[in-house]
Amino acid sequence: MDITLEVIPLPVSDIDRARDFYRDKVGFHVDIDQEVMPGMRIVQLTPPGSGCSIALGASIWEMTPGPTPAPGTYQGLQLCVADIKAAHAELVARGLEVSEPVQYSPDDGATFMHFQDPDGNGWAVQEYRRRATEPLHQLLADLKRKQA
Repeated sequence: MDITLEVIPLPVSDIDRARDFYRDKVGFHVDIDQEVMPGMRIVQLTPPGSGCSIALGASIWEMTPGPTPAPGTYQGLQLCVADIKAAHAELVARGLEVSEPVQYSPDDGATFMHFQDPDGNGWAVQEYRRRATEPLHQLLADLKRKQA
């Protein structure tokens, strides 16, 4: 059985402000921005090259059991890039307040920068240089072919 993580609901206080932030400052693609059923507007955004999206919408939480997370309570969401210096330059040019990259060791995967969305949800951006030559979607396709 294959199971994929494809959508993460994200608690925000203002859907339009969050959509604009993730689209304009972080560079996510807006996949959906519509009322999917009466009274339920969903905005789904995907980082370029990613197989996982975020979903914004107040009604999302009414459909899931458990407590509704408060806007700004998600921390440690992580994006990966092949070149953190280039990503930092692009994000800064888009107007995003992002920390300077910090290299914790010379190993691949040990360099990070951070930012927060307007509600305070916290993101890390990890440099994973292997992704330049080994895109995750290609590795998964190769693995699937080997298993067949």
